Amino acid sequence: MDWTKCQLVEVVPGKVSGAPLIKGTRVPADTVVENRELGVDGIVEQFHLPRETVAALLVFWRSHSRAA
Repeated sequence: MDWTKCQLVEVVPGKVSGAPLIKGTRVPADTVVENRELGVDGIVEQFHLPRETVAALLVFWRSHSRAA
């Protein structure tokens, strides 16, 4: 997944091996997507992320991913 156009994601060299992360966290964006079966509330609980961020990230993924 190309996260470069998602404003919720950042890549910080040296932080989690340069993986695309949810801004301000160490949670990889791909990890959120991989756990989508938990639903937004489950992801929020599991990773302690804001609900709005999780929901928006999944919307971005659905609209930009061929695997959605």
